[in-house]
Parts: sequence; structure tokens; C-alpha cells
Amino acid sequence: MRAVFAAIFALLFATAQAQQPTPGDLERRLVERRAVEAVIWGMPAVNYDLMLQEMLTKTPGKVHQVIYWGRPLDSKNQTLTPNPDALYFMAFFNTKDGPIVLDLPPGDAKGSFNGNIVTIWQMPLEDAGLLGADKGKGGKYLVLPPGYKGKPPRGYIPLQSDTFGGYMLLRSNLKSHGEADVASSVAYGKRMKIYPLSQAAHPPATVFNDVKDIGFDSTIRYDASFFAHLDRIVQTEPWLPRDRAMIDQLKSLGIEKGKPYRPDEARTTALTAGVQEARDWLERAYDAGLPPFFSPTSRWTFPAPPELIKSTQSGYSDTDAYPTDLRGLAYSYAYIGIKRLGAGQFYMISIRDKDGDAFDGARTYRLTVPPKAPVEQYWSVTAYDRQTHALIRGMPRASRSSQIPEMQSRRTPMVRSRSISGRIRRPAKRRIGCPPIRRASSS
Repeated sequence: MRAVFAAIFALLFATAQAQQPTPGDLERRLVERRAVEAVIWGMPAVNYDLMLQEMLTKTPGKVHQVIYWGRPLDSKNQTLTPNPDALYFMAFFNTKDGPIVLDLPPGDAKGSFNGNIVTIWQMPLEDAGLLGADKGKGGKYLVLPPGYKGKPPRGYIPLQSDTFGGYMLLRSNLKSHGEADVASSVAYGKRMKIYPLSQAAHPPATVFNDVKDIGFDSTIRYDASFFAHLDRIVQTEPWLPRDRAMIDQLKSLGIEKGKPYRPDEARTTALTAGVQEARDWLERAYDAGLPPFFSPTSRWTFPAPPELIKSTQSGYSDTDAYPTDLRGLAYSYAYIGIKRLGAGQFYMISIRDKDGDAFDGARTYRLTVPPKAPVEQYWSVTAYDRQTHALIRGMPRASRSSQIPEMQSRRTPMVRSRSISGRIRRPAKRRIGCPPIRRASSS
């Protein structure tokens, strides 16, 4: 009997030993799981760096210059959920050598804009333009570097940043898509200036680069390259106190300030598995929707969870809240931060039809916009690629808006595409916009 018991015990012990993970297995699992968290946490900064690197490598643009799209956007612009019914001007800045001035023109008969100034984490520093801090009067926004001790000179709107890098997105408003109105909007946008405060007495001419004919793709890459972008942020920016818990997390991925990032083949494989698992989690969260809907029968809602909006608008000042999961989700399908959401622009989003089914690119949908929509500028509705969250490639038009004369005689515009995900933009009070109609399959 004892012999039989000993044999059974030995068998169980051998089986347990066989199931024990090896040190290599444990290391791989650790990297994969920490990679998932790093992707979700680092999404807004990587989103930023993707746009910056696209500018630096695909266009003539440089930091402290301005790139702009000199016509309403088409699918050459593969940024996340843009609005094709305003002209986009984008300026990246860096304050490592001192404060930077963003000198913006007043709104007048020749033009106006809605603008947003953000950090590399896409946290809003301030809104600008008609319903921003300058109230349409124009102004000199002064971005101050982390730890700045000087006294800002009079006549500036000081913005204290906790990162060196950041960017401004200026939407130069259109009266219509006609050539003359587009040219007028471009001319207005070119009245902005960007220069170091140290050169304020004699500002150099601002360089503008029209990138409308250049393929500009800053969609999120769910592969190991994600971590190269994340490493660039770690190497060039200071650690924020709220994020110091990530220092050791990233070390295990091979990302450490002051050291080169050189993942070997095994680590790259684990990082790839992690970023793909993060993608699956983000897509599931996105497909679940962003409740609550506006009503029990509506499939329209806000494009970002209220908890995230509250935190970003307060600069994450609540010590008991830091919604990194919601932030990662939001910046997987959008970019820019808005200080006063609903003032200069308002957004709605829908990814399902009235029956609750995902939009199907093989079907046709009708969206009814009632007459006299309560907007002061315009409303627009845009359809986006469900997989990339960018404008759908190969479509003859990216959006429909109240700026287009032919829309004034149609009460029930139809949206048809191979794959859609929908959103309406509405610059509130001054301009309106529609969130995207998200598509069910990529084009």
C-alpha cells in the first residue's frame, strides 16, 4: 500500500513540476502584460508622436513651423477622426530652449478659427479663437516650459506646460467649400505666427507648408513600433509625478531614460503580443459604446466619457482619479484636447444603427438633420473607417455639412459607404460638427 501511495505521490509531484513555468515563460508573460498596460497608458503621447514623426519624415514641415491642409480634407489625411469642413493648421512646438509664442489673429470679416493648444499628453492648456481665452480678439499665447521661474511679460496669455513638447491645432472656418472661400480661409490661417519669446522684438517670418497632396498617416500602429514611439517620449520629456509608477514598468520592456532602446527578438515577440492584446481590449471597449446614450431610443452619445473630460479639463488635479483606461480608449480613435468642450465645438458619435446593430458598409443609411439646427456656424457629419478611425479611402466625399448649398434643399441626406462609423460635429454657438458614422469593416 505504501509503495502504491509513494508512486502516486511521485507522479503528482512530477506533474506539478512539469506545469511550473520556466524563468523564460515568466519573463515573457511579464513583458506581455506590462506591454498591454503601457499601450493603454501611453496612447495619447504615442498618438502625438505619430503625428510629429509623420510631419518630420513625410512633409517639409519642422517644429516651430506650420503645416496646413489647403483644401477640405480628403483621405490623404489619415489622422484620427478629423473634420473635413474646416481647414486644418497644425504647429508643433518645443520649449526646451525657452518659452514659445503662438501669436494668433483676431476673428473678423476675413476669417475666424477655433483652436486648441495641448501638451504631448494632449492635455489642453487652453482653447483659442472665437470661444477661447482671447474671445476672438486674437492674442499672444505664451507656452512656458516645465519648472519655469521667470515672470511672463505683460500682454501675453501665459500657459504653464508640464512637458517641453506640444502642438496647436487651428481650424480655420469655412463659409463654404467654394474656391474663393477656401482661399480666404487659407489666407486667414496664414496670419498666425509662432516664434521664441527671445525673438519677440523682431519675430522671424513663420514658415507655412501646404501638405494637402501628401499622404499623412498617423493612425495607431498596433505592432512593436508602438514602443519605439513611447521610448522617444521617455527620452525627451520629464517624468510627471503622477506617472512615476510607470518607470519600472517600462524598464521591464527595455524602455529606460538615458539608455538606448534595443529589444531583442524574444522581447519584440512579447511586445507584439502585448500591443495586439491591448488593441483587442480597446476595440472591445469601443464597440461597447460610450454610454449613456442621449435617450433610450438614441444611438448617439458623447465621443468621450464624462469622467475623462472632467479630469482633462482640470489637468488631472483630482488626486483620487486618473482615468488612464478611458484616456487610452479616447486617443485610440481621436486626437487633440479641448479645454471647454461644448463652447467652440460640440461632438456627437454613433457606431450603431437605430436597431442597435453595428453599421454595415454594404448597407445604405439615411440620416435626417432637422431644419434650423441650433448652431451659429455650421454642422457637419463625417463617416470614418471603423478599423482605422480615419477618413475612408476611396470615397468621393468625406462629409456633408450645412456649408454646402445643395444640402439646403435636402432634408434627408443619405450616407453610403463600404464601411462606416459616424460622428457629428457641431461647433456650439459658433460652429457645429458631427461625430463620425463608424464603419463595420475597413475599406
